This record gives sequence, structure tokens and C-alpha cells, in this order.
Amino acid sequence: MPASRVLPVLAAVVTVVLWASAFIGVRAVGADLDPGPLALGRMLVGTLVLTLVVGVRAARRGRAPVLPRGRLLLAVAAWGVAWFGLYNLALNTAETRIDAGTTALLVNLAPVIVGVLAGLLLGEGFPARLMIGLAVAFTGVALIAVTTSTGRGDLLGVLLGLAAAVLYAGAATVQKRLLVRLDALTLTWLGAAAGTVVCLPFAPRLVEQVATAPGATLPVVVYLGVFPTAIAFLLWGWALSRTSAGRMAASTYAVPPLVVLLSWAVLAEVPAPLTFVGGAICLVGVALATGVLGGRPRRAPAVGGRQTERVSRG
Repeated sequence: MPASRVLPVLAAVVTVVLWASAFIGVRAVGADLDPGPLALGRMLVGTLVLTLVVGVRAARRGRAPVLPRGRLLLAVAAWGVAWFGLYNLALNTAETRIDAGTTALLVNLAPVIVGVLAGLLLGEGFPARLMIGLAVAFTGVALIAVTTSTGRGDLLGVLLGLAAAVLYAGAATVQKRLLVRLDALTLTWLGAAAGTVVCLPFAPRLVEQVATAPGATLPVVVYLGVFPTAIAFLLWGWALSRTSAGRMAASTYAVPPLVVLLSWAVLAEVPAPLTFVGGAICLVGVALATGVLGGRPRRAPAVGGRQTERVSRG
């Protein structure tokens, strides 16, 4: 198999593993850092790493990076605020109320939500396959909503997990379009910077909490910023610009099982049996809606003169 096909697959595999580990890291330090300070700490580290990478590339090329302007810059900023800022805030808050595995199962509804967004915003309609998958997936959500790893329902935690999925879906839909205009490194760097800026109001609280947190907290925050943020999102953007969105989306189905296994091994935390059932139903619904079961993924309308596949996660 040629390297042009193997490398994007390897990038997707590394990204999935790192993203799965992020759920564990967020859950592990959630008792020491509030959701806002945690999001800011993670984004500060991630943006710094990406800035260093951009600087190295600029030095090698002998010229400064070309930055977008006007509406394109605004679009990139909005994308970064939604994905790197608001998504992290929703995810971090959800994980203070429900376990990591349950949160990962909810976030993996993003492909179904992308289908709904495509029908509403891109004129792709609402085929029967999408509606059936949506109904199945949200049946699973209903089961998840009535139980967590502690055996108690937490509706707010579930709603926050769904909010993270909506933000994820919207940002992933936009990302494929932006990659037509910008390279993956520039897009990821600017998006991360925008996410950092929107989290800056949490800076005083971050300084205060880091000063009193256990010694292991800061290394976890650094890990979250370097690996699941800077490296994983950069690899994902690079791979997404070189392969089909459908194939990339399929790889993310491995995230919830990995999170459950890691959560059990690292945190001694396992979702309740009913959550497993609900999560399995969610995954079946996602597979039905995206065409993994019983069909093929739809393609989005041409953008910038090119035909681009609808993204379900990024």
C-alpha cells in the first residue's frame, strides 16, 4: 500500500488513541481544576506547542506564515472558539457529573448531528436512513440519561455531553470546508489561539487552583495540551485534508470503547450495565445514520469548485 494511503490511516489511529486518553485526563483532574481553568490550561499549552511548530516551519521556509484575512479569518476564529473553547468547556463540565466512558458515548453522537445539520443548512434533506438512525441513537441517549457509573441519573451531565457533541459536529462540518482554503497547521494553530482567547477570563482562577492542586495535576494538564490537543488535532487536520471524511469518521467509533477500557484501568471507573446497553444502541444509531450500516455516506455539495465529503467528526 502506498505511503499516501498508509500515513493518513496511521495519523487517524494516533489521533483516536490520544483523544480517548483526553477523556481520562479530564476526568482525573476534574476534582482539582474547575472546567474553565482546565480548558484554559490545556489550550495555553496546546497553542504554545503549535506556535513553536509554526515558528520552526517558518524558519525552514525562510518566510513568515501567510495568515487569512477578512471573512476567512473570522470563520477560522469562530471555528476555533466553538471547537477548542466552547467544546472543551462543555466536555469538562460534563465530566464533573458523569463518568468518562458515558461522556465519550454521548460525544460520539456527533456524526448523527452532522447529518441533521447537513439537512438543515446544506439542503441535503432528511432521508429515512438518517431519521431511523437518529431515533435509534437517541433511544440510547434516553437509557444513558437514567443511569451513570454511580447508578444515579444526571440529566444535566447528559445534556452537557450532548452539547459537546453538537459543538463537535458543527466544528467538524466547518473544518473540511476551511481545509480547502488553509493548510492543517495554520488552521489548527489559529483555531487553538482563538479557543485560548475565549478562555482567558478563567486565568486568575487557573493560577489560584494550580497553586493548591496536587503535584500530579499540572503534568496532566500539560499532557492534555501537548498530545490530545496540539498533536492530535494537527494530525487529524492533516489526515482529513488527504483522505475521505467518511473513512476518517469511521475511525472515531473506536473512541468510546477505548475510553471505557482506559477508565476502568486508570480510574477504576466503569459505566453501569444500562449505560453499556444505551451506548451500544447509540453506536448502532450512528452507524445507521452515517451509512456504515445499510448504505453509503452522502457527499456534501461542491465547495470552492471541489467535491468534499460531509464530515462527521474531526
